[in-house]
Amino acid sequence: MTRVWKWNRPVTVREVLEDLQQERSIAYTTVMTVLDNLHQKGWVRREAEGRAYRYEAVSTRAAYAAALMNDAWSQSDNPAAALVAFFGMMSEEQRQALRDAVRMVQGPEEATEQENPGSPPGDGGR
Repeated sequence: MTRVWKWNRPVTVREVLEDLQQERSIAYTTVMTVLDNLHQKGWVRREAEGRAYRYEAVSTRAAYAAALMNDAWSQSDNPAAALVAFFGMMSEEQRQALRDAVRMVQGPEEATEQENPGSPPGDGGR
């Protein structure tokens, strides 16, 4: 998937193979089998082009990572404790990215209300 996401467009087995061969020796059939498996699992879609297929990611790498995090979190018997442990593993840069993301999801009005609790709704904390 990393190679498919890296190309950020539909790719052929040959393109992925040539990309991988810059780092290690790998067989065409191995790449073809992996891409076929990814297609069967629903991670990539493919479109015929002549005798070959072009493969394209179904979702972005970010969406995939988010789904993994959501799945792991939802399986916890104590979601709050799992989040606290996860936050404890984060770097300061990651925590800042998280704060920025929360602000983006909440919108400016909701974020202001949380920063200034007890303010009447809609007054922006003034």
